[in-house]
Amino acid sequence: MKKEDLKIVFFGTPEFAVESLARLVDGGYNVEAVVTMPDKEAGRGRKIMQSDVKKYAVEKGLRVLQPEKLKSPEFVDALREINADLFIIIAFRMLPEIVWAMPRLGTFNLHGSLLPKYRGAAPINRAIMNGEKETGVTTFFLKHEIDTGDIIGSRSIPIGENDNVGEIYDQLMKIGGDMVIETVENILNGTLTTSPQPEGEFTPAPKIFKEDCRIDWNKPAQEIHNHIRGLSPYPAAFSTLIDVTGKPIDVKIFESRMTSDSSGLQPGEVKVDGKKMFVATGDGMLEILSLQPAGKKRMETSAFLLGYHPNNFQ
Repeated sequence: MKKEDLKIVFFGTPEFAVESLARLVDGGYNVEAVVTMPDKEAGRGRKIMQSDVKKYAVEKGLRVLQPEKLKSPEFVDALREINADLFIIIAFRMLPEIVWAMPRLGTFNLHGSLLPKYRGAAPINRAIMNGEKETGVTTFFLKHEIDTGDIIGSRSIPIGENDNVGEIYDQLMKIGGDMVIETVENILNGTLTTSPQPEGEFTPAPKIFKEDCRIDWNKPAQEIHNHIRGLSPYPAAFSTLIDVTGKPIDVKIFESRMTSDSSGLQPGEVKVDGKKMFVATGDGMLEILSLQPAGKKRMETSAFLLGYHPNNFQ
């Protein structure tokens, strides 16, 4: 079969998925339709927001489906009418079996981890937050249990000591595009091989909620450093700053640096040294490099210290 004859339906929502969709379109593959989340209101003005995938699909003149419910008869019938050979899923919702079992060549997913590690909604964040030295992407065929299907292929990259989730996300997005094209080519050529995931060897990667982002200064400096970079630049780790007058303000923290200093201070207490700011942790000091007070823009610590006089973080 030629790639022009392979009918593909692509499922995805964020920027991470756009890279792979663009690679398919630019490569001349036959993307019959794109499925993405419904438009939603956002922001103070309640403006209608479209997903990154929808914006790209509309720009390229692709058919777009935006089901509220993935089991709705209208949506299932629309997919059946397309009669696609292959579904590709990247950063989308969990599909019901009536959908993923539909195409004759199956449904494969690109996942932002080295499965079976980090199954779940936030694999890139969780890998960095847990101090992993390596991560990657995996393609696998869907089956009933989430992120458990047979592995098609994977590719790994190192995680540096100071890499944040934004930097790793960008790298994985690009190699993910390579993996998607490679997987589709192997399907077309009949050279695809798969292997089952090892049983019992996985780390959960649940969705990130606001309270997951709060910093616990009682933890060791390395754990806090990993926590900060695993959430930077979005959604961002945060803490409540108490200034010298006793006024509290929530502050997002984007960058930190390990130091060898011992503190003699209680966890959360701040030491200012010229244009630098250090916070005591459970086992030493951590330098804060950039942050964002509530209602302000992100700034370097040197600029922050011109307007704020921190006492401690809680």
